[in-house]
Amino acid sequence: MCGRFVIAGNKADLIDAFEVDEAVGDEVEPSWNVAPTDTVQLVVERLDPETGELTRWLEPARWGLIPSWSKSASVGSRMINARSETLLEKPSFRAAALKRRGIVPADGYYEWRKNDDGTKTPIYLHGPDGGHLGFAGLYEFWRDPATASEEHPKGTWVVSCSIITRPASDALGEIHDRTPVIVPAGLRGDWLDPRNDARPAVQELLDAIPDPHLLPRLVGPRVGSVRNNGPELIDPLPGDVTADADQQTLL
Repeated sequence: MCGRFVIAGNKADLIDAFEVDEAVGDEVEPSWNVAPTDTVQLVVERLDPETGELTRWLEPARWGLIPSWSKSASVGSRMINARSETLLEKPSFRAAALKRRGIVPADGYYEWRKNDDGTKTPIYLHGPDGGHLGFAGLYEFWRDPATASEEHPKGTWVVSCSIITRPASDALGEIHDRTPVIVPAGLRGDWLDPRNDARPAVQELLDAIPDPHLLPRLVGPRVGSVRNNGPELIDPLPGDVTADADQQTLL
């Protein structure tokens, strides 16, 4: 699964990297320890019903998808990931997979490798060029009844999202059995396009996304607490040979 990740870019940086047309909502502060229910940035495309034109948006979203029919936001903390193998079947994700696909920008993510002695080692996984990654995601709209008012008698809308994962292959599978689905730049337009809303087309999109090439870096245990944040969390451990060598052969 993907339960913690890093996004250090600001809004202007992400607008450029993901070719965004419009950005809405408040600035989301950079974070080196994004955790479930945190606010993240989400890239989506929406169709103008009058002109038929697509606009690519960058907007804040709560990490942890809340189905539109849910009675409580608490379910979102258990829906931070959607399995690629079943998202077209599960009621919680099925509608979003057809109509509301997004991309969650990230620089990398953390996994904890289980050691023979029972301990776990945190590992930061990132792209070989150090650039932004685009996690394939789903998003939903949910009305929060706790915010009901005279102006909004049913409550205000909450945008929430989930990150899609798939079985990890090759060296990544030695760290964790699942990895985020990462959409390469050349496939982002097709993935985001809401007109690709037939089930076979969505399955083809998922199948077309290649396995990621990611590099591991051993990092310190402070990332284990959500109270800790800052760029030092991704500093390599002293003596970590994977930080400077061919990581894929050293796992």
